[in-house]
Amino acid sequence: MKDISVADDIVPIGEFKASLSKWIKRSKSSGHPIVVTQNGRPATEVLSPTDYDRLNEIRQFVDSMQRGLTDADNKNVYNTEQLENEIERRRNKKANQ
Repeated sequence: MKDISVADDIVPIGEFKASLSKWIKRSKSSGHPIVVTQNGRPATEVLSPTDYDRLNEIRQFVDSMQRGLTDADNKNVYNTEQLENEIERRRNKKANQ
């Protein structure tokens, strides 16, 4: 996702509604998100589906890393032998279902 251009990518909601198709095409061709304002303040941001998916993947990665760091801080970790045993236990459980 490219940075927002203050001069080109911020639009009042009335103008956005009146020219919705134009703004979506512009965002798609420029790769920039569009910031829609209401009463002079940012109200929402329009992203391409690709940019949204990328941000969601980053969020999921960061959440996963945070859970891992929390587990490590709480000593909720496996050594190699424990991990191998847990994997085997789960495989056997799945095979028996």
